[in-house]
Amino acid sequence: MLIFVAMVLAVATTLWRVGQNAKRATAQFPAQGNFVEVAGHPVHYVEMGSGPALVLIHGSSGNTRDFTFGLAEKLAQSYRVIIFDRPGLGYTPELAPFGVSVTDQAELLASAAQALGADKPIVAGQSLGGAITLAWAVARPDNIAAAVSISGVAYPWKGELDALTGALAHPLSGPILSRLASAWVSDEYVAKSLNETFQPQEPVSGYADHIGIPLILRPSSLMANARQRKTLKEDLRAISDQYAALTLPLEIVHGDTDTIVPLHVHSKRLVEDVEGANLVTLEGIGHMPQHLSHDAVIAAIHRAASRAGLR
Repeated sequence: MLIFVAMVLAVATTLWRVGQNAKRATAQFPAQGNFVEVAGHPVHYVEMGSGPALVLIHGSSGNTRDFTFGLAEKLAQSYRVIIFDRPGLGYTPELAPFGVSVTDQAELLASAAQALGADKPIVAGQSLGGAITLAWAVARPDNIAAAVSISGVAYPWKGELDALTGALAHPLSGPILSRLASAWVSDEYVAKSLNETFQPQEPVSGYADHIGIPLILRPSSLMANARQRKTLKEDLRAISDQYAALTLPLEIVHGDTDTIVPLHVHSKRLVEDVEGANLVTLEGIGHMPQHLSHDAVIAAIHRAASRAGLR
């Protein structure tokens, strides 16, 4: 009986903490921008600046705040910057309950951009956002002027999905594990994960406070992120054979010490497959050049705009 009571209390406490953390997340980190609807589906976006339209797409476990941490304001001096929350992350609801392909995400964001009057923007994506950018170029070539891949995922890779991501993506274990993680994950674990994302550099001062980590730790976001990562390899297998047919300006920026999305697996192969693609390799830089190498990223976007006749 005591064991049963203890289990009930543990479950009740966990659910209470999940609810409190979710309320705290939205209170501390409210939506920064506005919403546009695509076939009844709301898409959260942040817009700033004026000039040629530039869409920014964040990576795994991210949201609009990844780009509003410094880079977007600099780009807004030259462009009309539109930053989207990808489906299931930030404040854009998930498209499907059990995963959504990079092409589905690209279609949604391309339609959202069109609804905002950006019919043919420059599109720049980081990490998994780079895969969305490539899917956009493949699926909607008439609705993109140029593409910029920043540490972008481009091809299927060797190795299996890590056990935690697989469990979070599973329809049975995901709801349980995501709530346990949301309720009880430690600050030390979060700091360790953030350090690994920036390696070999240190996380940029102020980034952890700005990105809205409590938003990322909501159960819905944890599961959506895991589901997208689970299907990513097959998604890339489906679109990577079409890269050679791309004719748009493609600029690539990638650090040579990136261990999360290795340069040689993705960007070096991409620059060989896409005629006219240009690769800038950043020596000693890891997975986060959008925070560590502003000048290189901005220069790549300027080159893409110039090649597209927009500068």
